[in-house]
Amino acid sequence: MSLLVGGIGIMNIMLVSVTERTREIGLRLAIGALEREVLLQFLIEAVVLAAFGGLVGVVLATVASIGLARLMEVPFLFNPGVNLMSFVFSAGIGVIFGYFPARRAARMDPIEALRHE
Repeated sequence: MSLLVGGIGIMNIMLVSVTERTREIGLRLAIGALEREVLLQFLIEAVVLAAFGGLVGVVLATVASIGLARLMEVPFLFNPGVNLMSFVFSAGIGVIFGYFPARRAARMDPIEALRHE
C-alpha cells in the first residue's frame, strides 16, 4: 500500500515537473530531440527519485533493525538479497509511475509548448 502511495506521489511530482518545464521540452523537441530521448530523460528522473527513496528506506530499516536487535539482545543478520530486491522494486515503481508523465512530455507539440507561458 505504501508503495502505491509513494508511486502516486512520484507521478504527481513528475507531472508538475513536466508542466513547469514545458518550454524546455518544446525547445528540445523543436531543435530535433526525439520523443524517446525526452521520454528517457523523464523516466530516468523518476527512477532516480524512486531509487533514492528506496535507498533511504533500506538504510533506515537497517539502522532500526540493528538498534532493535541490540535492544532485544538477538543477533542481527543482514540479507543483501532481500535488501537488493527491495531497492530494485522501488526503482521499478519509478518506472511504472514515471511512464505516464514521461509519455506526456515526449508527445508534446513543440509549437504549443513554446507558446506556453
